[in-house]
Amino acid sequence: MNQAPLFSVITPSRGTRPRALALAVDSVARAGTQAGLPPGAVEMLVGYDGVRGPRTGPDGAPPPPWVRFFDLPRGGNYGNPARQALLRAARGAFLLLLDDDNALAPGALEVYRAGLDHEMQVGRIDVSRAFDKPFLPEALPGRELIRPGNIDPLCLCLSRELVVVRCGGWRPEGGYESDYLNILRYARRARSVRVVEALVGVYDAGAGLDAGGRNPRQAARDSPPRG
Repeated sequence: MNQAPLFSVITPSRGTRPRALALAVDSVARAGTQAGLPPGAVEMLVGYDGVRGPRTGPDGAPPPPWVRFFDLPRGGNYGNPARQALLRAARGAFLLLLDDDNALAPGALEVYRAGLDHEMQVGRIDVSRAFDKPFLPEALPGRELIRPGNIDPLCLCLSRELVVVRCGGWRPEGGYESDYLNILRYARRARSVRVVEALVGVYDAGAGLDAGGRNPRQAARDSPPRG
């Protein structure tokens, strides 16, 4: 039997952003190479929400063997049910949450590999493509780092023991606020948390690559102002 991977990358998808997804896959490959990880150390789970999505890798090539595709029942709810299903299928000791229009930074897995004695690691992500600020999370005096609007799943590396075994996975309650509610729950249950300033991801890295693949926030941001 093959040895379980060190990292599992969890990627829910609507199936409408194949080019952005290919960019996300390529970013995982680059991060694994920079971290010097051997073959089999990383798996990526792509879960299509209610559709049979494309099975392609970067530039339309066949997907790498470490990418696993799942055609899941329609769940909606901001991809929360898909994320829960993928977490339960993941085999890695540590989990990363990468939406199909985001990307890992080249050094992400190298950063996380240095902190695997922590159940929860929080890194910095570039959000300049989406918001009027350069990075998240922002550390502000007198305020919690994990607060609404300041934390995204892309910031995290989590132990499977924490997320799946002790916390029961990803709770879908809360809709759009599920990200914050689940992250807060993990932080409260984690035996140790490591916060680093290193860049670990790029938010909206693949936005605009696929016609019709933009979410409402991206569409609103790209629309010209009304005169």
